[in-house]
Amino acid sequence: MAFLDPATDRPIEAGPPDPDWWRGAVIYQIYPRSFQDSNNDGVGDLAGIIHRMDYLAKLGVDAIWVSPFFRSPMRDFGYDISSFRDVDPLFGSMGDFEALIHRAHQVGIRVLIDLVMSHTSSDHRWFKESRSSRENPKSDWYVWADPKPDGSPPNNWLSIFGGSAWEWESERMQYYLHNFLIEQPDLNFHNPEVQDELLNVARFWLDKGVDGFRLDVVNFYFHDRELRDNPALPAEHRNDNTAPSVNPYNFQDHLYDKTQPENLVFLQRLRGVMDAYPDITSVGEIGESQRGMETQRDYTSNGRLHMAYDFDFLANTYPSGSRIRNVLERFERIVAEGWACWAFSNHDTVRYQTRWQLSEVQKKLYAAILMTLKGTVCLYQGEELGLTEAYVAFDDLQDPYGKRFWPKFKGRDGARTPMPWTQDHHGGFTDARPWLPVAVEHIERAVSVQERDPVSTLGFYRAFIAFRRQYPALAKGDLTILRADDEVYTMVRAHEGARIFGAFNLSGTDQVVELPDGDWTPCAGVPFEAAFEGRVVRLPPWQGAFAVPATE
Repeated sequence: MAFLDPATDRPIEAGPPDPDWWRGAVIYQIYPRSFQDSNNDGVGDLAGIIHRMDYLAKLGVDAIWVSPFFRSPMRDFGYDISSFRDVDPLFGSMGDFEALIHRAHQVGIRVLIDLVMSHTSSDHRWFKESRSSRENPKSDWYVWADPKPDGSPPNNWLSIFGGSAWEWESERMQYYLHNFLIEQPDLNFHNPEVQDELLNVARFWLDKGVDGFRLDVVNFYFHDRELRDNPALPAEHRNDNTAPSVNPYNFQDHLYDKTQPENLVFLQRLRGVMDAYPDITSVGEIGESQRGMETQRDYTSNGRLHMAYDFDFLANTYPSGSRIRNVLERFERIVAEGWACWAFSNHDTVRYQTRWQLSEVQKKLYAAILMTLKGTVCLYQGEELGLTEAYVAFDDLQDPYGKRFWPKFKGRDGARTPMPWTQDHHGGFTDARPWLPVAVEHIERAVSVQERDPVSTLGFYRAFIAFRRQYPALAKGDLTILRADDEVYTMVRAHEGARIFGAFNLSGTDQVVELPDGDWTPCAGVPFEAAFEGRVVRLPPWQGAFAVPATE
């Protein structure tokens, strides 16, 4: 892929094609509504992403993941698609998307799009036809079922957005399945025609030049044909990885409404489509609390997905050294041959800086830890600015999920407020009233402010991503944990004969860390403070250090 240097706009000689480019890549998630508004309607758009492409190139990311921009009534803000092959006018045109692909590739950034295949909007023409009768050509394209003799839903399945996962349709005198909003009916993947059509959707976007897919709720594609009830889940096994704790969805063991064995065959078919194109990748979002890593193993083995999006560090549990060890070792034990994709924040979770109550220096330390885990890294827009979760008043709330469970669960809007680019009105995001208010505290952390500060969080991210590029072992290497407790986390990454040692002080007091056996040389360009003294490294609070063998 030929590309331009963002600093000079001059061509840079591109290397050979790399089908493994995604292993250890840094992927930056863009929530288009909130990234940059180019036409002053208060909503971000594709042209806004193009306008900020040099910013992304300067940050140093390898790829962007663009959340849905397809035609949609926006009840779930693009995750309710009414046409898979169209760009919603709110975000621009197909020409804008093609220009986005072109500009991203010019500056050496690959583009992944968020493909939502488990369901559509109820406004989709497929559903309108399907609901009209039991005999039409698309009558079996969605999940329909007769009521029980007493008129109640076919079984006890629950929606993640609250209430029953079944909605009555009087035209057909049947219920249809919706794992999310009532207006998001589930497609029937047991119908081969549905599978074939969705594979053609994937081909359509691959032909447009995308470099891969983030696959939304990839384990929700199939349901149990027999529509068996889910069993109750004992209280001690409930967690909030998939749904907030106030949601009764957590009260069930979801054995039958998702993660069905038929999905494995479909994912092999999807991989076959992707493999017909060069250098394509896929990352699946697996919403599975009880058997998450086992599902990752199955979904990323035998020619299925390239990697799966892991939820362990999206939870509320603070990532102490022992927690990090536990997650990584469990992954290596269960998933084994698979490749991880780690994230601390995304558009569905409270920002990690707030979730874990981190100080400014802790934010930088955990950013470095994230980017040195074995796996691919997903950064969420604004993470590089150290943005905290924004407070959104109920009157300003847009998220239907938050409205449903307010005030115990305030929804996802606090992580979706607009990016602050400048200290101007609305943070330089728009000149109009933004679709969500820009947090006052975020404007103080605007890009323009941090670019003037040599020790800013943004400066740290840029420096550390650049440092990471110098050492392929940090991206693609194996990982050996040396020490992991409440005070210190140390490890060695190794790749093709090269090694790099990393040490992190996870405490508010000075720590002394021993180097591994052999002679080690401190790495230059590390945005941390540390003192190397013979066989030990002295780490101030919340600081890190890196070293390589002196003979390598």
